[in-house]
Amino acid sequence: MGKSIFITATDTGVGKTIISCAIGLALKKKGIDAGYMKPFQCSGNDTDFAVKVLGIKDDKKLVNPYYAKAPLAPYVAFKRAKAKIDLEKIFFAYNELKKRHEFLIVEGAGGLLVPLMESYVVADLIRDLDIPALIVARAGLGTLNHTLLTQRYAFDYGLKVKGVIINGYTGKDIAEKTNPDILKEFLEVPLLGVLPYVKDVQSKKGLRTLVKKVEENIDLDALLQEEKSPTKKLVVEDKKYVWHPFTQMKDWLEGEPLIIEEAKGSYLKDSDGRWYLDGVSSLWVNVHGHRKKEIDISVARQLSKVAHSTLLGLGNIPSIELAREIIKIAPKGLAKVFYSDNGSTAVEIALKMAYQYWQHRNTAKTKFIHLENAYHGDTVGSVSVGGIDLFHKAYKGLLFDSYAIDSPYCYRCPKKKIYPLCGRECLGGLKEILECDHSSIAALIVEPLVQAASGMLVWPDGIYKEMSELCKKYNVLLIADEVAVGMGRTGSMFASDLEGVTPDILCVAKGITGGYLPLAATLTTQNIFDGFLGEYKGQKTFFHGHTYTGNPLACAAARANLELFKKEKTLEKLKPKIQFLKKGLEGFMELKHVGDIRQKGFMVGIELVKDKRTKEQYGWEEKVGIRVCQKAREYGVILRPLGNVIVLMPPLSISQEELKQLLDAAYKAIRTVTSYS
Repeated sequence: MGKSIFITATDTGVGKTIISCAIGLALKKKGIDAGYMKPFQCSGNDTDFAVKVLGIKDDKKLVNPYYAKAPLAPYVAFKRAKAKIDLEKIFFAYNELKKRHEFLIVEGAGGLLVPLMESYVVADLIRDLDIPALIVARAGLGTLNHTLLTQRYAFDYGLKVKGVIINGYTGKDIAEKTNPDILKEFLEVPLLGVLPYVKDVQSKKGLRTLVKKVEENIDLDALLQEEKSPTKKLVVEDKKYVWHPFTQMKDWLEGEPLIIEEAKGSYLKDSDGRWYLDGVSSLWVNVHGHRKKEIDISVARQLSKVAHSTLLGLGNIPSIELAREIIKIAPKGLAKVFYSDNGSTAVEIALKMAYQYWQHRNTAKTKFIHLENAYHGDTVGSVSVGGIDLFHKAYKGLLFDSYAIDSPYCYRCPKKKIYPLCGRECLGGLKEILECDHSSIAALIVEPLVQAASGMLVWPDGIYKEMSELCKKYNVLLIADEVAVGMGRTGSMFASDLEGVTPDILCVAKGITGGYLPLAATLTTQNIFDGFLGEYKGQKTFFHGHTYTGNPLACAAARANLELFKKEKTLEKLKPKIQFLKKGLEGFMELKHVGDIRQKGFMVGIELVKDKRTKEQYGWEEKVGIRVCQKAREYGVILRPLGNVIVLMPPLSISQEELKQLLDAAYKAIRTVTSYS
């Protein structure tokens, strides 16, 4: 694949076509095969001129996929002509031409904000094509404002800008004479050159003169130069300074880390320019894809107002608007939102609320029940109701005592029952504890329907509903930790919705901002909230808070995230993809070392075993899960295991084609690694 540049401008009529031709001819003189593409043309003969001048032999349907007669913005021109734009046609043409030429010049229409389709402007096209931009500016009065605005918008949009070229310079007035030096002072990208005005530029003589001026005045080497990979330096500095979470640093220091530099849609790009499908949604948080325009804009707009203001004694607009929208979509009966920073703190808050609530009711309820394989975070309170020894045993001396009941882990049911009866059998422990000690139990805390960090343990239908009913019967609060299972992961906005359960307290985080910023929320019923109301001297206040509680930037991102669920009908579109995923997973059971496959919506766990018949597990030292995920990278997919369980949890916006890529890579990686294990 060759290199490419997108020629955009501060305005229309600045000379993009002339610059495109001049650069193309200058490159050809250097022996570089330059191609040309103009995705949209509205009236005129720019494409024909460029094709003739550059000697382009490519099919015109590739060079200029869309032409309209009216001299208007493409969106308007093609709408008037009743012509439907298909972006895939443009992407296909671009990729074909890029294969054929060493350097491809793509010329835009007008400036960055010229609309191409509804809610889609030139800047979107540049971003989707992933091309660096070259900004062409006019020479005279107004150039400073227009050029700096264009640069600012390009940066805000996440575009790479190679530099700026001033076109049509005559030097006749003071503005033209001073603009180049002033731009150098204010621009954050190089001023690659100032191209003098050339008379009768469309004639052969004029073109020869123009090419000569380009060679004399434009820094073509800078235009062609590739940025040096920063990976080697970054790896050294990472190993020198950074301590990574849930990572054995001895292995990390001996290995070759992957450094992520960019992202787009369902993909992540490393610092060497390689793209990978994000098979775990950047640790289960990404919802609508990376660099989602609507969320980008929402955060940028909020940043122009205020980045942070405390909720201790003050309110802020994004936190109010977000709380209103969360309560609208939450299980019926939840009424209040308490913000924090992450899933662990959301759970910590829930535990403290439940504990303090019963004190205000003058009831000695101080104990909690959790599941044996539970994971609710890494703060001391959340670890106290966790049940994964690997994560928690080192801290037992710090923790408070709590009751543990069996998980409905049907593949390894300790009672040797047959699915789905084993799940209901596991409730026997809950019933016994509640019958004997309900007067001292403050709450039961669970991850509804799927215990994620435990290995994607999917519960049999009805278990969660029965838990809820038992809690009501014995006057025990139910805390739903929906940090991982909320925000559409199970196919419903909240897992609790699938069984018609309204918990007393619900924790949400991870996908709440669409994978943009740290934010969490603990939702409660009005009854819980009312338990903390009283006179100031009564000290019923909930004495808990965080500096960044209700951060406006994070709340703005979350608000845009929720709007996208409605606008793009995310959950509705998810249904066929869930079925596609389910069908695609069926073939995995043919693999010799796949013991169990667990799926709920877009949450998948593939458990690998040493012996399929006996369910013997791989030894920890064999690192089978880690090796499978490392192998998947060779196939262009990023995964992260939970021990010997391979997790698939892609963004909800992933396409079926991308899902197939994910499944194929996981299948090949499992087959390859376990064949030698």
